[in-house]
Amino acid sequence: METIMISVDNFMDKEKTYAQAVDILKSEDVVAFPTETVYGLGAIATNERAVQKIFEAKGRPSDNPLIVHIGTQEEVAYYAEEITAAAKKLMGAFWPGPLTLVFRQKRGHIAPNVTPGVDTVGIRMPDHPVALNLLRQLKEPLAAPSANRSGKPSPTEAQHVKKDLDGRIPLILDGGRTGVGLESTVIDMTTEPPTILRPGGVTKEMIEGVIGPVTASDSQGNKESVPRSPGMKYTHYAPEAPLYMIEPDAGKIDKAIQTLHNDGQQVAVIGPDELHNTRADWYFAIGARNDTETMATNLYHALRRCDDTESTIILAVETDLAGVGTAFMNRLSKAADGKRYTD
Repeated sequence: METIMISVDNFMDKEKTYAQAVDILKSEDVVAFPTETVYGLGAIATNERAVQKIFEAKGRPSDNPLIVHIGTQEEVAYYAEEITAAAKKLMGAFWPGPLTLVFRQKRGHIAPNVTPGVDTVGIRMPDHPVALNLLRQLKEPLAAPSANRSGKPSPTEAQHVKKDLDGRIPLILDGGRTGVGLESTVIDMTTEPPTILRPGGVTKEMIEGVIGPVTASDSQGNKESVPRSPGMKYTHYAPEAPLYMIEPDAGKIDKAIQTLHNDGQQVAVIGPDELHNTRADWYFAIGARNDTETMATNLYHALRRCDDTESTIILAVETDLAGVGTAFMNRLSKAADGKRYTD
């Protein structure tokens, strides 16, 4: 299969390109497209055969649920039940945007392989002109996980999608680099109080400012259970070289690099601007230490840049859990499979 990549200018009406994408989707195939979080790989969420092609292209485990993307808030009622007042408040405050709400699903509407083994469905309305234009022209919901090979860092640029899925999908809509850089926050609205299943750009503090107290699940998820949200069960976001988390301490980072060099390792470091270390073979600065939003935006890009080096080990500097720091550390821990560098 030839994979075509077409640039879509967010400020121009590319009717022919969108029509091509719609035709591919309606022919039971998949299309990669940008959202404000990461690039997604979409198939019509009501079509089981089309959705299966997402799993095949990504090599994604079949029990890992998909998020359904819609173009208007009114569509929620087509696919979800028990839409609470709190859910409506969150939609009003954060949609379109990087927040996925998990509802009881209406039977017989969403393809069963979108939500394997559960009676719930995660729905969001993306805040990106390309995604919204595609959804509104299609007039169908799109099941769309990140557009990468399963387990690899999520793509924040169209070229990342091309590298992972070239020859596996027919079309990539290139809308430039994404803004948020981490997948959406997922909150389960079927529990009381609601439960954050996956942290993201919409923080716990922001949510509580709208609907009051919520709880947060174990960031590692229960690996033995049927996941209600993507990102809960499997190792994700991993670069090719082994990755270890390390404390934000300049002395410890320097000592670690020296020790690893003595062992014949080539070391890449991902960390804040202030902790730049010239002993590292590669240092990827991802933002100021107190600017967790910028660090989160740049994390996946840095992980993929590590794959372009000859590093044999990667050290990634931890951050605190304030605000988006929780989402940053969730993804970093997944990428490292929980491993931390110790002397």
